[in-house]
Amino acid sequence: MFNDIGPLELVTLVVLAVLVFGPDKLPKMIQDVTRTIRKIREFSESAKQDIRSELGPEFKDFEFEDLNPKAFIRKQMDNDELGLKEIRNGFDLKKEMAEVTDAVHGRESESSSSSSASSSPGGRIDMTKKPEDDGKDDRPIFDADAT
Repeated sequence: MFNDIGPLELVTLVVLAVLVFGPDKLPKMIQDVTRTIRKIREFSESAKQDIRSELGPEFKDFEFEDLNPKAFIRKQMDNDELGLKEIRNGFDLKKEMAEVTDAVHGRESESSSSSSASSSPGGRIDMTKKPEDDGKDDRPIFDADAT
């Protein structure tokens, strides 16, 4: 709650509280504030328990923090029932990018050499553009009436 308050800000707040409420009323005000916060927490916990009891035994492990979409997604992604960790660990982006780069530059990588040798007769994938010599003109047909 007060994680972003520094020591200088905290001292400033204490001095301001002493000046506003005075040294006589300050302890009473602190007691009132802490009592109010305690009552709010007790009310919140009793409301949570009432909701859990009304939902029934199917929702005994229901957490109210799961209502936050970020927390719910994080909890589901950490769940290993889907095997997502295995998929994440099995995917090597650097290796995949190296294979693509080798294919673009016409070199063979050690892992793709066995698969590419069986798929193409020369053992290499030729990714360079070659013009087709069909005797046709590469320009699209222009229809003056259509425009």
